[in-house]
Amino acid sequence: MGIRAGWTPTGPSNRASRRTDVRRLCWERVLKRSCLSVCVAAVGFLLLLAICALHLPDQAAPELPLSEVTLLIWTHPFGEYHPLPDCLELYQVPGCTLTDDPQAYPDVEAVIIHHREIVNGEAYLPPEPRPSTQKWIWMNYESPSHTPGLWFLEDVFNLTMSYRTDSDIFLPYGYLVPRARTAIRGPGNGFTHQLSCSRHPRKGLVAWVISNWSATHARVGFYQQLRKFIRVDVFGRAGRPLERSSGSVVRLLRRYMFYLALENSQHTDYITEKLWNAVLAGAVPVVLGPSRQNYERFLPAEAFIHVEDFPTVKELARYLLKLRGDPARMRRHLDWRESYNLRQPKFWGEHYCTACRAVRSTRGRTQTVAELRRWFHS
Repeated sequence: MGIRAGWTPTGPSNRASRRTDVRRLCWERVLKRSCLSVCVAAVGFLLLLAICALHLPDQAAPELPLSEVTLLIWTHPFGEYHPLPDCLELYQVPGCTLTDDPQAYPDVEAVIIHHREIVNGEAYLPPEPRPSTQKWIWMNYESPSHTPGLWFLEDVFNLTMSYRTDSDIFLPYGYLVPRARTAIRGPGNGFTHQLSCSRHPRKGLVAWVISNWSATHARVGFYQQLRKFIRVDVFGRAGRPLERSSGSVVRLLRRYMFYLALENSQHTDYITEKLWNAVLAGAVPVVLGPSRQNYERFLPAEAFIHVEDFPTVKELARYLLKLRGDPARMRRHLDWRESYNLRQPKFWGEHYCTACRAVRSTRGRTQTVAELRRWFHS
C-alpha cells in the first residue's frame, strides 16, 4: 500500500532502535521497488518513444505527397476562438486545409468535434446523414472523471483523439524526444525545448500551483498531510497570487527544487501540463496521478518522484529534505535531462493539424468507435 491509501503518517516509535530499523526497512523497500521496476520502466519508455516516432510529427522528415483534405472544426474548444494555423508552415503537415465554417460541412473529409460543447448542450452534433466517406473525430483532453455523457455517443465517431496512447490519434500534453533526432532549428520547433541541467542551487524547496481546490480531491488531502512535515509554497487561486502571463508558471518553478504535479483525478495516461511545466523548469516533479509504471511510459524512472514510492507522507517529506542536503543524490533526478528535448504541443492548432495528418493517412479506410465510454474509462 502506498501513500494514496490513507494519507496518514505513522506515529513515532517508543525506542530509538526501533525507529532506526523501521526507517531502514522503508528505504530498503523504496530501493527494492526501484530496482525491480527499472527493466519494466526501460521497456515501457522505449515503447512510448517508438509510438511517438510512428504517430507524432517528425520535425526533420517531411511527409510524402498525399491528396489534399479539408478538416472542419465544428466548435472552438471551451468557446474560445483561436485563429486556425497553417499546418505546413508551422508543423510540416502538407495537404491540409482547416476551416471553421459550418457551411463547408457537406464537402469536408473530416469533422473534429470537441466533447465538452456537445455534452453541455452548447452545440449539437453535425446533421445526419453525413457524407458517406466523411470521418467524425471525437476530441477530448479532460479526464474520465470530468467527461460526462459518453453513453449517448456510442457508435457515432470514426476516430478518437486524446492524450491516451491507445487513441486513434495520439497527442499527449507533452513528450520527450531524444536529442539525436531533434532538429532544434527547423521550422515548427517553436514548442520544442532543449532541457537544461543547471547546477546552481535553488532557494525554494517545494511549490504547488492550484486553481481548482476541492476537499474531495485526493491531491488536497495529500497536501494537507505533507505540509505538516515540510514547507510547501502554494500559488494560484488557493494560494499566493500568480502572475498572469504566458510562461509564468515555468518562471516561478525555476526557483524551486521540487514541484507538486498533482492531477485532479487518477486515470490511465492522464498526465497533464503540470508534469511538463516542472520538467521544462528543471524542478523535479512529485507526482500524483496514474501508477508509476504509467508515468515511466512517458519519461525515465528517475525523472520524477511518485507519491506511492513511500509508505507514508512523512517518509516522502524526509526524502525531499534529504535530497536538499545531498547534491550528488539530487543529480540522479536531473542528469537524464542532457539526453532529451521536450515537446509541448500548442493547443489547439497543433491538434487540428495532427488530426488532419491522420485523416490523410487513413483515407479510404472507415471504422466506427464502439464502446467509447468503456474504452475511455479503462
